[in-house]
Parts: sequence; C-alpha cells; structure tokens
Amino acid sequence: MRNKLIAAFACTTALVSTGAASAADLGARYTKAPAYVEPLFNWTGFYVGGHIGGAWTNQQFINNGTGAAFGDLLPGEGYRQRNAGVMGGAQIGYNWQANNYVFGVEGTISGLDNKGSFTNTVFGAADDVFSWRTNVLATVVGRAGFAVQNNLFYIKGGYAGANNRLSVADTVGVATGSGGQTHWANGWTVGAGWEYGVTRNWIVGLEYNYAAFTSQTYQLGGTSGNYTFDAKPRDIQWAVVRASYKFDAPTIARY
Repeated sequence: MRNKLIAAFACTTALVSTGAASAADLGARYTKAPAYVEPLFNWTGFYVGGHIGGAWTNQQFINNGTGAAFGDLLPGEGYRQRNAGVMGGAQIGYNWQANNYVFGVEGTISGLDNKGSFTNTVFGAADDVFSWRTNVLATVVGRAGFAVQNNLFYIKGGYAGANNRLSVADTVGVATGSGGQTHWANGWTVGAGWEYGVTRNWIVGLEYNYAAFTSQTYQLGGTSGNYTFDAKPRDIQWAVVRASYKFDAPTIARY
C-alpha cells in the first residue's frame, strides 16, 4: 500500500509540473502587446487651399500741391475713408515640424471688393467726386507656431502688396476735369491664426491679419493739367476662414 501511495504522489507531481510548464510556455508565446496610440498629426509638408472672409480698407489721399486746381482741394487737404467688403482667394505654402514647433512659408493672393467715394461740395452739392478702389491683395510671409496634436496656433509676418486706384471727376467751376491712376502699393503685414487637422490631409482654420502700406504719387489728368495726390491704403485688415489640402508626409507614431 505504501508503495502505491508513493507512486500516485509522484504521478500527480509530474502532472502538475507539466501543466505549469505548459502555462509558462503559453504565457511566453501570448504576451499581451502594448496598447496602440493614435499617430501624432504631422504638419510637415506642402499645402494648397482657399480662403474667404471680409476685409476693411482705410484709404487716405492728400493734395501734395503739384498741378492744376481742379478737384477743389488745396495743398495739404485731403481725406481718409474706411470701407469694407468681401474678400477671397488662395494660399500655398510649406510647413516643417520639429517636436511641437512648426515653421513655414506661405504665399496668398486675394480679390477684394473694397471701394468708396467722397463728394467735395466747395462749389455746390454736385461739385467733384473722388473715388478709390482696392481690389487685389498679395502676401508672402513666414509662419511660426505651436502644435498640440491636430491643433496649430501660429503667428505670421512679411510682405504685403495691394492694387489701389484713385480717381476724380470735377464738373463744376472754371477748372474742371477728370482722371485716375492705379498703383501697386507695397507694405508689410502681421497676423495670427488657428488651424485644425480634420484628417491627415485636410486642414481648416481661422485667421486675422493687418497690413500697412507706403504712399505713392497719383497723377490725375484733366483738361486743366494734372492734379497730384500722395495716396495709399493706410491699412487693410482682414479675417478669413481657410481650408487647405496637405500633401502626405511621413507619419509620426508613438507607443
């Protein structure tokens, strides 16, 4: 009997050892993989897109004292007028991301509907009418931002240029005439914005910008000669919504 009990105990011990070894083997072969973490949004790459919103132009022109007297503003006299309109256009650029910091360059071209008029009533209610129009705006800027996953908060600054026209029609009085001239005004711009990566390729955002420009001489020809002004878009401000398509860049993943 004693021998039988010893044999049974030995058999049980062997079975337990075999089961433990099998379990250890299974554990080695079926170790749980680490949890997958969603890839970080990668802002690096070229992008193209469009924008639409509103723009406000503060136009200024002053008689610089050269030329004929039609228009009935004395040297040093002039006016400033602000008006707003719809704007829209396209952007193209490139971003480069280092950790959470994003740097880039961007160019934009926009069409504006900013215009206004002013009636000078020195010699009557319908004396002379000045009018202006700013209809094209272009920028070339550098951008710097901070990315938080799919969100990018950025500032920008650089060159701005605008197509600006000034004209006058004077039909009352001895000295009459009409004429106009268009110039490309050069200046600078600063702005800030927020963008969100909806997918790895599509980006939407909001942006605000301010630009100021240098003055130029406008010769407004008439029957009495030239009527000369120093004029400029004193400043242009605009706010837009943006949508861009970013071309693929290598995916940044983490575990």
